Amino acid sequence: MSTSAFHHVYGPVPSRRLGRSLGVDLIPFKHCTYDCVYCQLGRTTCKTCERAPHTPVAEVLEEVARKLDGGVRPDYISLAGSGEPTLHTGIGAVLRGIKALTDTPVAVLTNGSLLWREDVREDLAAADRVAPSLDAADAELFRRVNRPHADISFERMLEGLTVFTKTFSGEVWLEVFLLAGVTGVAEEARKLARAVREIRPARTQLNTVARPPAEGDAFAVPAADMEALARLFDGPVDIIAGAPAPGAAEQADDGDILALLARRPCTVEDTARGLGIPPSDALKRLELLVRDGRARTVRTDGRVYHIPNRDAGDTP
Repeated sequence: MSTSAFHHVYGPVPSRRLGRSLGVDLIPFKHCTYDCVYCQLGRTTCKTCERAPHTPVAEVLEEVARKLDGGVRPDYISLAGSGEPTLHTGIGAVLRGIKALTDTPVAVLTNGSLLWREDVREDLAAADRVAPSLDAADAELFRRVNRPHADISFERMLEGLTVFTKTFSGEVWLEVFLLAGVTGVAEEARKLARAVREIRPARTQLNTVARPPAEGDAFAVPAADMEALARLFDGPVDIIAGAPAPGAAEQADDGDILALLARRPCTVEDTARGLGIPPSDALKRLELLVRDGRARTVRTDGRVYHIPNRDAGDTP
């Protein structure tokens, strides 16, 4: 079934963290509490802390049910996509509704900025796994890397992460995003490791720039350095930077490709892996989308990525 008929559900796509993941996007592009320098979706267009019913819960659940009824069997259903999912006041109802539809585990990928709010912690209680972020170990770098909304202090964010991790009945997998020359150096990584030790997540997952970032001076930490920095952290530690594992073959059309590009810039290889189609097919389809003005290319570190033209009118 084509995702051209879907507005909030995309994939499944292969994920290094979640295996074959069916994405659920609750937030309009690019509503977020942060404006991270490394974000693959570009600059935040609506920086806010105001929670709102951005998409109808019943509409989201109908799309999830229709996907599952079509034979899709993902490893996870993940709430993520075009913005910060906890900004949706109905995220708790969405989680409970998905759990009523399927026994597939449900994850929330969040920047963790609103976990200091009791209502957000209560809403996320229905999830099986929550994957928040910690990208800096002090207020100065927090402002530099995440560029948060004025209502979110470093201390408030860190306290929220700690309280949530201690009270959540599921698993917390904490993502730590490292930037070359900024947080991807031993001194800053040690500070982050101390903060992680206080938070005590089930796993720590280290990431770095892999797709075109919001700012041109956000650079990836080399693989060898990532390996060395990983040894500074306690407990189970994964390095999740790099290409995802291959996915199973899927039927896909232009709507599927645009839905994928809307959530992550992709090379030809990324598109083929993400949708389980042959690379030659991905190349032909991407070239046609660029020719038709529905997508365009950007180059980062010698790799060509495809992103949607959002003014083309058909981006999911």
